[in-house]
Amino acid sequence: MRVLEKAPAKINLSLDVLGKRADGYHEVRMVMTSIDLADRVECEDLPEDTISIRTSAPYVPEDERNFAYQAAKCIKETYGIHRGVEISIKKNIPVSAGLAGGSTDAAATIRALNRLWNIGMTYQDMLEIAAKIGSDVAFCVKGGTALATGRGEQIAPLPSLPPCWVILVKPAVSVSTAQIYKDLDSQPAKHPNVDEMIKAIEREDFQGICHLLGNTLEAVTMKKVADIAKIKAHMKGIGAEGILMSGSGPTVFALTQHESRMQRLMNGMKGYCSQVFAVRLCKPFALLSEYE
Repeated sequence: MRVLEKAPAKINLSLDVLGKRADGYHEVRMVMTSIDLADRVECEDLPEDTISIRTSAPYVPEDERNFAYQAAKCIKETYGIHRGVEISIKKNIPVSAGLAGGSTDAAATIRALNRLWNIGMTYQDMLEIAAKIGSDVAFCVKGGTALATGRGEQIAPLPSLPPCWVILVKPAVSVSTAQIYKDLDSQPAKHPNVDEMIKAIEREDFQGICHLLGNTLEAVTMKKVADIAKIKAHMKGIGAEGILMSGSGPTVFALTQHESRMQRLMNGMKGYCSQVFAVRLCKPFALLSEYE
């Protein structure tokens, strides 16, 4: 038997870092939303009690370093499952891009194994597994639009954004999230207005959302990746209504409600970077436990 799950990327509309916690993690307040750029995760039963990972992208680990592997291992240990699984990941999300590619693969694995092994996990059960793996995994379990707090594991759903296009531009470099947070600790931080962003989303104010986009990590990553500032300036010149770096970067996204402007942004940015995407927003997953 095999189960297939879609694993959408995310972007950060507002990312605030409040400081370092006693446990070594950072306290964050993040407004995130899922976008229709997605990996495909397929889980298939194996006769032997083992976890096997196969991915389509180079440089993605196929061992215990992979978040999907960690999710499967955690589920097996938590629920005493002695069955094997092969996890095949078709990568479409750029790697090390600030789009939660590894985290969403882990979340998709949690959803898939809940079905494959008929575990009966509730949404809260899935969040508890997700919290043990990585900060963005909890949000990716359900996706949609949400506020994430704590170290990212506390999720409060928000209304969907007004329909729009999301144009993504990934420079040909990768950054270390851990290093970006380390560098942030040694310099003054600029804090976005997360509360006002939530209000703009609740009143479906697209222009307000664009105006309030903010990311505490952006200035830190821009010091390492000069292309981020160049991409933002070029997108602004083309007419994007909102522009921001996602996560720890280096991917920059732009928002627009106009298809003609989306086309101009796509055409204009393809000369800058080879990885340019135009996608829509995703609705949250309807989890099996919600129908029980």
